[in-house]
Amino acid sequence: MTSSSLTFLILSLNTILLTSAHYFPSSPPSGEFVSEWKSARATYYAAADPRDAVGGACGYGDLEKAGYGKATAGLSTVLFEKGQICGACFEVKCVEDIRWCIPGTSIIVTATNFCAPNYGFPSEGGGKCNPPNEHFVLPIEIFEKIAIWKASNMPIQYRRIKCRKEGGIRFTIDGGGVFLSVLIHNVAGAGDVLAVKIKGSRTGWLPMNRNWGQNWHINADLKNQPLSFEVTSSEGLTVTSYNVAPKDWNFGQSFEGKQFQS
Repeated sequence: MTSSSLTFLILSLNTILLTSAHYFPSSPPSGEFVSEWKSARATYYAAADPRDAVGGACGYGDLEKAGYGKATAGLSTVLFEKGQICGACFEVKCVEDIRWCIPGTSIIVTATNFCAPNYGFPSEGGGKCNPPNEHFVLPIEIFEKIAIWKASNMPIQYRRIKCRKEGGIRFTIDGGGVFLSVLIHNVAGAGDVLAVKIKGSRTGWLPMNRNWGQNWHINADLKNQPLSFEVTSSEGLTVTSYNVAPKDWNFGQSFEGKQFQS
């Protein structure tokens, strides 16, 4: 083989490898925050009363007013991560059962609630949300977008994806006296919150503690001070919103800050 033929062969092989790497990447492109598909199961609930859309273990309150609508999910113990996962977004699709699955469909839901375990039943027979089961509980309106309702307890696949939100991160302030509780919601990107700091005009940055779900609290006298927030997601990214709440803020009010890129 001549040197020119060998050079042509090497260049051709490199072109094939580069083309393959472009069209068949081994992992999602950096920054897209898309996990691998994993197996789980899903059931549904039918809301008997509109008030059933209020509450939940993440603390979002009225899911319609909070902007989550019905595209929500309650997660089993191993997925809920003691509330850390609240606000995260998942793509879910029905698999394996051609009788009940609606082909070519998937849904995007936000983690807003906890499916409590029932240790009166074994995990493989009635205790659907018991460890080590990975389980989603969906509103029937969302469940029926991927499967026929008669399917009941369906095998699914899910993957974590980035959340897309309108507007900025929202901070709802509650509490009383020196006890300050802040619900952090409408979070884009990873969707969940790993750490929060708060700052008044007369303080430095003060770390807050997770109370439950995405309610964060601190004992500090921050009245009559504009409030700033530093929010860190599970991606390790941080967004700082300065002077979100004005000096005359009050309990029960909500304010909008900056947002993660999605």
